[in-house]
This record gives sequence, C-alpha cells and structure tokens, in this order.
Amino acid sequence: MAARTDHDERTDADAEAPAPKRRGPGRIAMAVSVFGELLITAGLVLGLFVVYSLWWTNVVADRTAHKQGDRVRDNWASADKGPGALDTKDGIGFLHVPSMKNGEVLVEKGTSTEILNDGVAGYYTDPVKSSLPMTGKNGNFTLAAHRDGHGAKFHNIDKVEKGDPIVFETKDKWYVYKVFGILPETSKYNVKVLGAVPKESGKKKPGHYITLTTCTPVYTSRYRYIVWGELERVDKVDSARTPPKELRG
Repeated sequence: MAARTDHDERTDADAEAPAPKRRGPGRIAMAVSVFGELLITAGLVLGLFVVYSLWWTNVVADRTAHKQGDRVRDNWASADKGPGALDTKDGIGFLHVPSMKNGEVLVEKGTSTEILNDGVAGYYTDPVKSSLPMTGKNGNFTLAAHRDGHGAKFHNIDKVEKGDPIVFETKDKWYVYKVFGILPETSKYNVKVLGAVPKESGKKKPGHYITLTTCTPVYTSRYRYIVWGELERVDKVDSARTPPKELRG
C-alpha cells in the first residue's frame, strides 16, 4: 500500500473544508439599485401623465366639442328651434382663425375651467362684460381658450399676425375682423386688455373689437398672450352658408 503524501493530505483537507460564502451586494449598492428602480417608475408615471394631459384630454375635448357644435348647427337648421341672437345655452356661434389652423371653434358663455375643458372658446362675463357682436353695440368681444391640453384651440395663437382675419359665425351673420394688435406677454391679472376700448392695443376710441386670450409660454399658465382685432364688415349668411372669402381657399 502506497504511503500517503503531504499533497494527498492537503487535498483531503481542502475537500472537507466548507466553500467560502459569497458576499452579497452591500447596503449602498442595494440602495442605489432601489433608487434607480424608483426613478424608472417615476419616469413612466410622469410620461403617462404627459400623454394624458397633452394627448388624451385633447381627444376627449374634441369629441365633446364636436357633439356640442353639431347640436348648435342642428338647432340653427331647425326653423322652430333655432336659437335667438343671444341664446347661450349650447353656444352662440363659431370662431374661425385661419392662421391658427384649428378649424372652427365653438364659442360658449363663460371662461371657467369646466367650460374651456370641453374644447371650446368662452367669452368673458366677469369681471369685464364682453360685448357680443350680435348686439350691434360698440365694445370688445373678449374670448379665451386653452393653449395646451383639453382641445388646445389657441395652441397656435403665436402664428397669428397683424392683418390676419378672424371670423365669428352666428346663425345669421359672419362677423369679419382684422388683426391690428398683438401682445405676446402680459400678466394674468391685466384685465385692461379686455376693456371696451383696449387702450394697450393702441386704440383710443370706442369701436367693434375682438380680443383673443390664452396662456403663455406654451405648457404654462404664467402669463397671457393677447391678440386684438377690429370689425371690418358683417356679411349675411345665405341659404348655403357660403363662408366669406377670408375662409375660402
């Protein structure tokens, strides 16, 4: 029988010795890993919120506005149900601003979030009384709409330039305005821009004005963007509801 060597004895000892335990990740590494996962989750949640705010709310608002607009036009087409000049239950008419490329925008009474979230424009009633063009009186027809989310009807207000047309459509008339003044930024508390005579626009005498207002910069509500127009003419609506030349072509 062969004698056991020192090498054999060391080999047997190594085989009987337990394997060294692997050390798991340290506390710092674990904390970093958990923090990273939380950041990824937060990013996904934020991304979904942005999609909801800037896309899905537009989809919902456009659907609602379309239904409301159809109801107004159906009423107009009905000889016995057509709203009068000052009927504001469903809407008083449609705003058309070609340079915004936003199609027709239903105009309703009031500028509360509840109203504007339906993808419409609203006219101011307080603290400044908006002068509706259908009355024929001098004054300022003042309107507001969202610039982002909930239809974003005034998103491209910065594309409007002096000389551009603004058309307001009612059951019986087309009111054609021409842009003469733009204020890219002012305080949200500056109600003077809505005055019957909007002096900040450069006007000093009463007239037939229209004012469009919305938030600025885009995706914030820090300031207000203002566009002023002055009435050029009033066209009568024909049986085919042929739009004025400013809306054709």
